[in-house]
Amino acid sequence: MNHTKAYTLDEATKKMESYCAYQERCHKEVMEKLKGMNMIPVAIDQIMGHLIQENYLNEERFAKAFARGKFNIKKWGANRIVRELKFREISLYNIKSALAEIQNEDYLKTFDELAKKRLDQITEKNPLKKKKKLADYLLYRGWESHLVYEKVSELIK
Repeated sequence: MNHTKAYTLDEATKKMESYCAYQERCHKEVMEKLKGMNMIPVAIDQIMGHLIQENYLNEERFAKAFARGKFNIKKWGANRIVRELKFREISLYNIKSALAEIQNEDYLKTFDELAKKRLDQITEKNPLKKKKKLADYLLYRGWESHLVYEKVSELIK
């Protein structure tokens, strides 16, 4: 027997307001949360409309906060940020707007620091293997390949 709590429209709305107020959310997350609460499509539409209208939910604001956070905290490059935002079904317009939050100067400085820090942690002695390890690490974090290969050649002779 399924003992999932049944929510009234009002309860579900209040719950989603707090969910969105706690941290920026994307539409996809909120939709999934509402489906998980067994809300019917018409109720989901109504709640989503309310959250957007009352500015609890704002996809552009979410995208900007997401990009800033992943860049500043996780040191992700643009490719990884874009991939993760697309996965969350964020529009191209909002993705562009999110990337514009990151200053080019900060972007390159962070990239340089990350590459040097990672290089210090690599114990590999063989220069080719060392280059591959550093490149793989930076590419995985979503830094553009032209930047990665340039940096790897500059740091490992």
